[in-house]
Amino acid sequence: WVVDKNGQMHKFFPGNLNHPMSNKIQDKLEELVERLTVLGYQPDLSSVPYDVSDNAKRLILIQHTEKLALAFSLLTTNRDSTITIMKNLRMCLDCHKFMRLASEVTGKVIIMRDNMRFHHFRSGDCSCGDFW
Repeated sequence: WVVDKNGQMHKFFPGNLNHPMSNKIQDKLEELVERLTVLGYQPDLSSVPYDVSDNAKRLILIQHTEKLALAFSLLTTNRDSTITIMKNLRMCLDCHKFMRLASEVTGKVIIMRDNMRFHHFRSGDCSCGDFW
């Protein structure tokens, strides 16, 4: 979940497209993936424990809650603000790599709290030293 500039909490669920800004969030996410791909981002398919095709794994990964929350925050925060995302589960390795690269591409500081620690992503680095 994230809290917007008006103090309203926005919760995201994997693959849930019920958010009022869902179409804009999906567009922003696609745009971000394109920008990260230029930096060498490739989805870490090992982060999906299901016995499904590689294409299905890619679709699952792109709909992870923290990626949806990030896209929403990029749409709704001003240029200099820090993005803070709270999560009640451990972040997967793919999302960790995604957030690192997103902080580099967007120039944003991204703080992600998962159930293990706070991760501070800045300029393509994470405070955990990639000790995910």
